[in-house]
Amino acid sequence: MTDLELAKSALAGHTLALARDGEVVTHDGRGISPMMEFLAAGRDLRGFSAADLVVGRAAAMLFVLAGVRTVYAETMSEGARAYLLAHGVAAEYQTLTDGIRNRAGTGPCPMEAAVREVDLPEEGYRVLAETIRKMKGAS
Repeated sequence: MTDLELAKSALAGHTLALARDGEVVTHDGRGISPMMEFLAAGRDLRGFSAADLVVGRAAAMLFVLAGVRTVYAETMSEGARAYLLAHGVAAEYQTLTDGIRNRAGTGPCPMEAAVREVDLPEEGYRVLAETIRKMKGAS
């Protein structure tokens, strides 16, 4: 079984699963929070394959920053697919969509909007962290 196949099989019941050489890491957080937490904690994810429920451009940036080599998503945006491929990360998906919507379905995901004009994954991480901080302060 490949790392990606292992990650995909481990995704059941979780929001994110990562696998490398038989090691499996899962998370149940919403949105980009699992990857933000892994990166903030300094978790080494280089060479892992990831399976996620939804991957937009924001999540794609975080996977690139973490050094993930392959990403599967049940739903992936065209922007995420292009970003991953441009950074040498293989991308697979069940459904490809124009963009990721906010949870209410009334507009674009705020994380996607925050990194729309950002190209560097390091800058994307910083912008996303600031966006999350502001959103938590507003609630």
